[in-house]
Amino acid sequence: MLPGLIAAEKEQRYEVADDVLIHTPDGGTLSALVVRPRSAQGPLPTALLFTIYTDETGNRQAAETAAAHGYVGVVADTRGKRLSPDPVEPYEHEVDDTYAVIDWTSRQPWSNGDVGMYGGSYSGYTAWAATKRLHPALKTIVAYVAAMPGLGLPMWNNVFLNANYGWGFYVSNNKSLDNDVYRDPDRWDALNNKWYASGRPYREIDKVDGTPNPLLQRWLDHPAYDSYWQAKAPYRQDYARIDIPVLSITGYYDDGQISALHYLTEHLKYNKNGEHYLIVGPYDHFSAQSRRKPRELRGYTLDPVAQFDTQELTFQWLDHVLRDGARPALLKDRVNYQVMGANVWRHARSLDAMSTEILKLYLTNEPAGEKRFRLTGRLPAKSASLEQVVDLADRGASHNDYYPAPIKGKEASSTGLAFVSEPLDEPISVNGMFSGALNVTINKRDVDLGAVLYEVQPDGTLLQLSYYLGRASFADNMSHRSLLKPGEKTSIEIKRSLLVSRQLQAGSRLMVVVDVNLNPYHQINYGTGRDVSDESIADAEEPLEIAWHSDSYLEIPISR
Repeated sequence: MLPGLIAAEKEQRYEVADDVLIHTPDGGTLSALVVRPRSAQGPLPTALLFTIYTDETGNRQAAETAAAHGYVGVVADTRGKRLSPDPVEPYEHEVDDTYAVIDWTSRQPWSNGDVGMYGGSYSGYTAWAATKRLHPALKTIVAYVAAMPGLGLPMWNNVFLNANYGWGFYVSNNKSLDNDVYRDPDRWDALNNKWYASGRPYREIDKVDGTPNPLLQRWLDHPAYDSYWQAKAPYRQDYARIDIPVLSITGYYDDGQISALHYLTEHLKYNKNGEHYLIVGPYDHFSAQSRRKPRELRGYTLDPVAQFDTQELTFQWLDHVLRDGARPALLKDRVNYQVMGANVWRHARSLDAMSTEILKLYLTNEPAGEKRFRLTGRLPAKSASLEQVVDLADRGASHNDYYPAPIKGKEASSTGLAFVSEPLDEPISVNGMFSGALNVTINKRDVDLGAVLYEVQPDGTLLQLSYYLGRASFADNMSHRSLLKPGEKTSIEIKRSLLVSRQLQAGSRLMVVVDVNLNPYHQINYGTGRDVSDESIADAEEPLEIAWHSDSYLEIPISR
């Protein structure tokens, strides 16, 4: 009996229009779903979700949830999805199309003229895309784990990721979602390994798969964060014009954290008085968006206080901005972060204010046990280095195991160089993003490097805190490639690592593992200096020789 009763109840509560078409000034057509509470006494503010994930059941539920909170719930599909006759082209039209949807929404008789946008991942991106050309009716955005094209995906610090390979098929094969293709891990795992073994250029990975991937090919033409990517989201001075309140939500283990925090840092860099709040804790890409967080995430047991309802917090925020309601209690300052292992939330005015000091640790050549070297606060008195030789044509090994799975209890990469500190003599918390410089000499013109930061607990168990992955030639400037000079010492700056907050007890140690990035999950940089997508195993030639100099260091933000 229950489905019928629920359907009847919804019919009484909501007025639904699911066949709305919105025409854009450039001739595009967008489809939208509008749900209004029948109890409304007049025009209402709108809660807008702009999404490429066309799931009619889920999107209707999202619109009904907005209506249940006293808003007009609008879910608009990106161009080409659901009822739109246009081709699906992710990222290409969102800046203008979000403007068109907001403009249409604000002019409807049921609208009071105020619009708030919300959503996660791609929908977090579309909310930010709407701020690049800010419509006067847009009063706030709530962006969870927001993607940024060209920075967090399909590449990460200019290194293309296979994790996003099947996504283009998922969203563009039909007017809804191609779950049969996308949710086929055997196919994608086999593709990664088959391409890796083949040695073919990354640009030919779709030929290895046997299915053309036109979206990937378009993206591969832009390995730098160039004007193509810059046009798709706010860039530099665009942030100065964002004068609406913003709420960002992400997680320490969110694959898209690099994007979410770039939006935050750039917004506050160009608009120092910007009203931008951040919530961040021990969540991944999916749990950061969910109503209930898991008790355990990849082997790490969450503190009880880490629980919060993302959906409910969204509407508390919309009520705060659009209805003069109270600010959500969790938002005590701009940066609100859950300290793993301490079972507390802490609050800071900025990301830098999360910590009270910077712990600078050098990667020395001094032995510290089997296959480990000392990580120390003293610059070595004598210049030294550790030598690593990597045969880029060898498919029997895999270098740089960066991904935090499991978070607790994993084994560090056996191919990398591990540097470990002395045991802590007092508790500290690591609060923020580690940075530093990897000073290296190589015999090629480029290299992709990884650095993974761990807590080594007193019993030897590893807990992954953070990681960095990047291309040396883009380390200084994501938009401009500067090749290395073979045989010449180069300082590669570490920027855009993942933020974390973790309480470490006395007796724990810090460990960093550095390695060349060579595995089935990314492009392979053979170091010729040509476009990496065009390099193949034939370009490997002599093995990569890399000297890791002992004046390399990490700067880790901590509080005692």
